[in-house]
Amino acid sequence: MEQVSARDLAAWLADASRPSPVLLDVREAWEFDTCHINGAVLVPVSLISARIGDFDADAAIVCICHHGARSMQVAAYLECNGFSDVANLTGGIHAWALQVDPVMAQY
Repeated sequence: MEQVSARDLAAWLADASRPSPVLLDVREAWEFDTCHINGAVLVPVSLISARIGDFDADAAIVCICHHGARSMQVAAYLECNGFSDVANLTGGIHAWALQVDPVMAQY
């Protein structure tokens, strides 16, 4: 699985010539409500297996959590289930807040 840094993801999202990835936020609803990247889709870890059919197995997907551990597990699960273009946001939303969006709420 690919690891993508917060800065590299920000550059990817800003690049109009490149299709944006699905931002799959796997945290709990209260975490997502506290802070999230615009355009992210919330599917908590506990619901991933039930919702796997909601996603295109060929689409670029970046998995996001608080620090990167839960999202890495989900990314590995997706790869094991035939998803071909999956990445994990290294350092999670915490790294995004520190490196990309310093006004984002942190917890």
